[in-house]
Amino acid sequence: MGQALAKAEIKPASSALGGSVAPPPPPTQTASSIVAETASGSHVLKIDGYSLVKGLGVNKFIRSATFSVGGRSWQMRFYPDGWDKENADNVSMALFLVDTEGTDAKVRARFSLLDQAQGTHLPVRDEWVHKFPVNTGNGYGKFFERKLLEESTHLRDDSLEIKCDVTVFQEIRVTEAVGVTARFVVVPPSNMHHHFGRLLSSGQGADVTFKVGTKKFAAHRYMLAARSPVFAAELFGPMKEKTATCIAIHDMEATVFKNMLHFIYTDSLPENGDGESCEMAQHLLVAADRYNLERLKLICEEKLCSYIDASTVGTTLTLAEQHGCLGLKEACFSFLKSPDNVKAFVATDGFEHLTSSCPSVLKELVGQLAP
Repeated sequence: MGQALAKAEIKPASSALGGSVAPPPPPTQTASSIVAETASGSHVLKIDGYSLVKGLGVNKFIRSATFSVGGRSWQMRFYPDGWDKENADNVSMALFLVDTEGTDAKVRARFSLLDQAQGTHLPVRDEWVHKFPVNTGNGYGKFFERKLLEESTHLRDDSLEIKCDVTVFQEIRVTEAVGVTARFVVVPPSNMHHHFGRLLSSGQGADVTFKVGTKKFAAHRYMLAARSPVFAAELFGPMKEKTATCIAIHDMEATVFKNMLHFIYTDSLPENGDGESCEMAQHLLVAADRYNLERLKLICEEKLCSYIDASTVGTTLTLAEQHGCLGLKEACFSFLKSPDNVKAFVATDGFEHLTSSCPSVLKELVGQLAP
């Protein structure tokens, strides 16, 4: 008979010092970042009485109040008759660094004009980058041909509004190199909102239709109910809409309802500009309050804060009071702390609207303005 074999025993390999061999460390790499820090802001120059400043003379300008962006002081300068003889048929526009000491300021800037028919600021010239030495300006000699400007929707009721967006390039710094474990898998950011947006636009699987005026919109009951407690009550509660397949929406424009649906599905407003105008923001705020969409309501409040001026503050303050928008109301009160703003506001239809719609707010405003 053959000899029995002893049971084999497998032992871990040993190092020269008698210990086990450690597994190799994970691969590492070092990384550093170059960070160009910026600070951004904007300023709006409103010219009431354009016909009175026209004819001021070549190289004569009116200036905005001084504003601060990136720790530097700036002014907008408007030349109604051009800043030189070559531009005598144009209006010229410049951004001016008011500081008289300090380093140069590298800036990216853009001018835009309020289209008073659309209620939104439209870029007139391309964004430009310039390094400003102290106490110097830069801009466009041919900002707009005067004749075309005076025939455009930018000029209405002898009023013109120019916005300047400014980004100041600040410190460029390099972060220290650090050891990081190599990443073999990179998880992309969530794109769920894109999928839900396509679901809305395709209408696939829709189980309810809304009729708004002459327009119809297909949607999904569970999506609406998950986002809005009002829709949840209408579509799954004891209300008559529970079994309806086509629901009529009253007191709302079709474009407003369409933008609200887009928000419900994607948590954002359309990027085509439909949600950008002052009037659309007002209507969407009312819709958001109606359907208890708190985030949409705050987005609209924030947008409306940027549109506050003498012509809009009356309707904006009325909306803020009627729909419980405390931040928007405070923004209106802050605007009306200026005697000049109050004087301009009182001359508008918005003042009469506020007086008839919310007399209590007017009383509260008078109380705040009293010395």
